[in-house]
Amino acid sequence: RKIDVAPKEIYWSDAGNLVLIACEDSAYVLSYNAQVTQTAIQMGNVSPEDGIDGSFDLMYEIPENITSGKWVGDCFIYCNNAGRLNYSVGGQIQTLQHLDTSAAGTTQHTILGYLAKEDRVFLIDKTLAVTSYKIMLAVLQYQTAVMRGDFDSANQLLPAIPETEYTTVARFLESQGFKEEAMAVTTDPDHRFDLALELGHIDVAHEILDNTPDEDKDSIETMAKWKRLSDAALKVSDFDLCESASIASNDFPGLLLMYSATGNLHGMEKLAKAAAEGGKTNVAFLASLLIGDVEACAEILISGSRLPEAAFFARTYLPSRLDEIVALWKDDLSKTSESAANALASPTSNPDKFPDHAVALQVEQMFMAQRDSTKETGIPSSDYPTAKDDLDLDLIELIKSRQAQIVDEDDPAKVDAEIVLGGADAQAAQAALQAAKKVEEEAAAAAAVVEAARKAEEEAAAAAAAAEAQRIAEEEAAAAAAAAAAAAEAEAGKDDLDDFGDDW
Repeated sequence: RKIDVAPKEIYWSDAGNLVLIACEDSAYVLSYNAQVTQTAIQMGNVSPEDGIDGSFDLMYEIPENITSGKWVGDCFIYCNNAGRLNYSVGGQIQTLQHLDTSAAGTTQHTILGYLAKEDRVFLIDKTLAVTSYKIMLAVLQYQTAVMRGDFDSANQLLPAIPETEYTTVARFLESQGFKEEAMAVTTDPDHRFDLALELGHIDVAHEILDNTPDEDKDSIETMAKWKRLSDAALKVSDFDLCESASIASNDFPGLLLMYSATGNLHGMEKLAKAAAEGGKTNVAFLASLLIGDVEACAEILISGSRLPEAAFFARTYLPSRLDEIVALWKDDLSKTSESAANALASPTSNPDKFPDHAVALQVEQMFMAQRDSTKETGIPSSDYPTAKDDLDLDLIELIKSRQAQIVDEDDPAKVDAEIVLGGADAQAAQAALQAAKKVEEEAAAAAAVVEAARKAEEEAAAAAAAAEAQRIAEEEAAAAAAAAAAAAEAEAGKDDLDDFGDDW
């Protein structure tokens, strides 16, 4: 590459192998090949117009207006026109200090030089005031060795660098693409965490977060780190770490995705509870719906004052609570419009508008029974090819059809409860019919118990009436016997008087 510029200043390094050409808007750093130049001179291969081909190679460009500078080894320290004290190693620019500027925003300082034994660079401003800033020579030498690819020398120089400068060195290594070395050098936990994630060392990142001070564990920054760790763990299918990191960061949507994808029933139950307690009602509702906890879904809608949605949800999934929720909706709507509230229908007040409500209640009981039977284990994923067909079943029509085909409940041989379906629907339909039959049998048993209780009460009442009648009869018989005895005594007294008269 060739450059055609008009330099305003040229800065040679002490070793004579580097040169910086400062122009108005940018600067160019070139390497000087002394051997090629010397050979060309000896051979007489010097062009008066083009000079010596290969004597200089362009290394990098500094896009700044440099006003003064000084080479320290392979590092160039300079002031730019904007009033910043920078240094460049291998094209990587580091800002050391923001200097005072004039009213026009231009720099007022000029670099005097660098004292290696003091590790300081000295500047002078237009008032002739001299200031100095610390730049570790060991850091500059370390960075120079890295740029040359001499890591043996760099490792020997590292112990001479104070640990307070390790993070600066690590960021330089990172900028040069040496991220593994940067992670080993840095002392900044945040920087080390970022490098660990970039390099895929999620165990190191996890260890860093576990050692977070107690006062910072609930900070927004720490929560964001846990979220980043969970995403990194998910990419490598480390589900245990992903789960723990998501829980630590309260990443409820992430947990919902993972639990639903892995079929984690118990995890979904814990998520539904945690999301509800954390105020994440959307996640809590979805998690509750996925595990079949329709009661919790209805409560979430009611507690969130989503009464219309709760009513329609109950109409579909929880008909036993439809009257209750419609009453709540009416009460709430009456505060806005009394006529609109009165227009709402419920199964109790408007049974004609809910013709299949009784059947829907049976379907609800069937659903609850099926849910309770699989609550501990869930439905295996291997059952999906057949279980998916249950989604297409119309259970209300199924039960109505079965009830229409019953000939005589007292004679099971006359009951034709079989619905002809093809393929996977047959098994699901049979299971639905069995559940419906069980519900009807339980209802019949309950009715029989009530009837037996009623008959027992009637028999007890009849026995009490008979006992009362017997008591009354016994009282009347006793009264009659007493009257007869009195009459007999009176008659005997009369006979005695007659006898006495006759004798007289």
